Amino acid sequence: MNAAIRAVVRAGKHYGKKVFGIYEGYQGMIENQILELNARSVKGILNRGGTVLKSSRSEEFKTKEGRKKAYDNLMAHGIDALVVIGGNGTFTGAMYFSEEYSIPVMGLPGTIDNDLAGTDFTIGFDSACNVVVDCVDKIRDTAESHNRLFFVEVMGRDSGFIGLRSGLASGALDVVLPEEEKPQEDLISELERGASNSKTNRIIMVSEGNKMGSIYEIAETVKKLYPSWESKITILGHLQRGGAPTCTDRVLASRLGVAAVEGLIEGRQGEAIGIEQNQLSYTPFKEAISSKAKLDMELNRILKILAT
Repeated sequence: MNAAIRAVVRAGKHYGKKVFGIYEGYQGMIENQILELNARSVKGILNRGGTVLKSSRSEEFKTKEGRKKAYDNLMAHGIDALVVIGGNGTFTGAMYFSEEYSIPVMGLPGTIDNDLAGTDFTIGFDSACNVVVDCVDKIRDTAESHNRLFFVEVMGRDSGFIGLRSGLASGALDVVLPEEEKPQEDLISELERGASNSKTNRIIMVSEGNKMGSIYEIAETVKKLYPSWESKITILGHLQRGGAPTCTDRVLASRLGVAAVEGLIEGRQGEAIGIEQNQLSYTPFKEAISSKAKLDMELNRILKILAT
């Protein structure tokens, strides 16, 4: 998100606008944690993960009273437009706030889950996938050396984007995703196929929200059927949310940040900005909130072909 913050600040200054940073998200807006920024304020943040403005959940912003406090603070600073970065919760708050107070708001899609409609990729997704691939590459060294089966859990409570994309990129034998009702028999068949092809290392990528069961339950089922297979479990957890952003994410966030500023200047409002087929796209908040990006299962078919 830092690349997006940097882009908004510098694009705003380029067009002669005052730009403010709101710390701690909507809660910071309510608590008046608002500070004017300039080009030097965002120096050296392009390569940093996370967000220098911090983020937080705000129950108070869900109330009309909380949004009124936020509005009063914006008016006190002379702020007449907003750029927000986040997912469905952020966009929902932006929609209500914009409708109640007629403040133009543009939204940038920021979530590692990549499950927002109106964009091919969200800010942070590519970086998260690269962290997973780097970790699995290291795990594969152990799997190869000791002829082990590894179950690797990645984030994705409701979305299998990280699991599928990083599974394909890291040469996983199979993936278990929230989007499909995958019988355990199918997973066993893939494992047996790998064994029959004399694969000395087998990686199964498991999205945390899959319908087959927890990673421990899946591993236990396999162990009961094939006690001779030595299997290990790795849960990557919040490793996926940190680290330096990739080139792809930096470019994406920079494009979207500039587009948000230029969109507001052109009179656009109440929209989430994305990139579809390498072109800017604009999706009304209401549509972005009610829709969800669909996983491209063609990648799953390709994974199975290449896993032989």
